[in-house]
Amino acid sequence: MPPASAELAAHDATGHACGHSHGHHALSAERLDRAMLIGVALNAVFVGVELACGILGNSLALVADAGHNASDVLGLILAWGASWLARRPPTARYTWGFRRTTIYAALVNAVLLLVACGVILWEAWHRFTAPAPVAGWLMIGVAAVGVVINTLTALLFVRGHRDANVRGAFLHMAADAAVSAGVVAAGIAILLTGLTWIDPLVSIAIALVIIIGTWDLFRESVDLALDAVPRGIDPAAVAAGLAALEGVADVRDLKIWGASTSEASLTAHLVVPDASRNQSVLTAARRLLHERFHIDHTTIEIDVA
Repeated sequence: MPPASAELAAHDATGHACGHSHGHHALSAERLDRAMLIGVALNAVFVGVELACGILGNSLALVADAGHNASDVLGLILAWGASWLARRPPTARYTWGFRRTTIYAALVNAVLLLVACGVILWEAWHRFTAPAPVAGWLMIGVAAVGVVINTLTALLFVRGHRDANVRGAFLHMAADAAVSAGVVAAGIAILLTGLTWIDPLVSIAIALVIIIGTWDLFRESVDLALDAVPRGIDPAAVAAGLAALEGVADVRDLKIWGASTSEASLTAHLVVPDASRNQSVLTAARRLLHERFHIDHTTIEIDVA
């Protein structure tokens, strides 16, 4: 019956706000904002220091790395802005709100990471053919500071790794920590052995590791942008669960997609031959979807046949 269906949709639109598969792994809004603020502040200061050291030490490599780290600060700001927008209430024009900005932010961050890896691989290839001078102790020292700052920043986002938007921020910082650690290790090894090919070899290894980690984020972000079923949700299991409810004869037109990187939406038609069971079926369906599949943004219609 239409009234019962409308009751369920209204309840789900206003009564819940939890994610589709995150549970205790998710960062609260307050903790996420604090993590983003600390991460942006720390890395912005580091970019300024690295740029100054590069100019004073006449190190083009440090200046270039400062530019790379500045792009990561922009990536953090992008993820932070999307997270903030996702919490804004819907408007008369944007009736779904702005939750999907987290999907696009995750996708852009994944693309930025892949492009950065491409630049690293390109530079490494040129260093194989034309070895660059050995990095001085100034560059090694600055890179060591970068390892500490980027690692601390990455740790701020560990608990939100199931959210693609937060994972994008985490991967940015983890990738930078890995690159900085590679600079330190390669710089010391070259100073001790004089083997200049160590630097590009380490760079290639790090870039490949980052690409492997980022590719998964890229695929998930593309899937979410194309309204695929979010990871962690088995549509066949959802359909079977709804079909098994007492009074339900069939499940039709089931659709599940990501409302954001941390929330799932569902629409479905349930065939209930006995109209007197409509309300009990809707209540049972709502409970099933919330408790078993962590789906709270639902619209369910009842069909008699």
